[in-house]
Amino acid sequence: MARKAPRPGPGWGYERGAWERGSRLVAGVDEAGRGCLFGPVFAAAVILDPQASPDGLDDSKRLTPATRRRLDELIRSAALSWSVRAVDAARIDLLNILQASRLAMRLAVDALEPRPDFLLVDAVTVETPTPQLPIVKGDAKSVSIAAASILAKVARDRCMREWDAVYPQYGLRSNKGYGTSVHLEALRAHGCTPQHRLSFSPVRRLAAHYAWPPTERSRPGGLGLDWDP
Repeated sequence: MARKAPRPGPGWGYERGAWERGSRLVAGVDEAGRGCLFGPVFAAAVILDPQASPDGLDDSKRLTPATRRRLDELIRSAALSWSVRAVDAARIDLLNILQASRLAMRLAVDALEPRPDFLLVDAVTVETPTPQLPIVKGDAKSVSIAAASILAKVARDRCMREWDAVYPQYGLRSNKGYGTSVHLEALRAHGCTPQHRLSFSPVRRLAAHYAWPPTERSRPGGLGLDWDP
């Protein structure tokens, strides 16, 4: 049986199309952690310099943790502008995860300086007057969205390592807040923390009690909406 040809990595086609239509500062936008049971959803926005873009950019899910961390540093040092923002679990429960993800994206876009004049967004739209193009599986098609996916993923993983020191019984360092068997069993045994997303059905179903008072939802150290990546 013939082997499948490897999937090509993301390219500059969407960026080039925006430049040809008159845009100059094209930002890629993506989120990380939308499907997790625990913690904030993160989003990043990046304006790459086409003359100094790191090699090897790809959908963050296709990269090893070490490669993501290496590229994260290169993107931050070489990009024309980048931003990472987060929306915490309490706001996710208030808005729903889709709207919270879009809010995190808008916050990331609003923090860019210089301001972009066109956005390439993974799958959804951002609530901003800036012209934009949502692209399904955009992190596998656009280098700018791929770069944003890497920044968001590395920042969120770092956040989960910090929360793992506070709540070690949930295995957050390894499962990153996703609903693994270890995480679900911990919810059954210990209940949920203030950082769990109460609007997510596995948390509601398995966690019959709180492990900590709900007033602690924004601790420690501003790891929620104002978390500094």
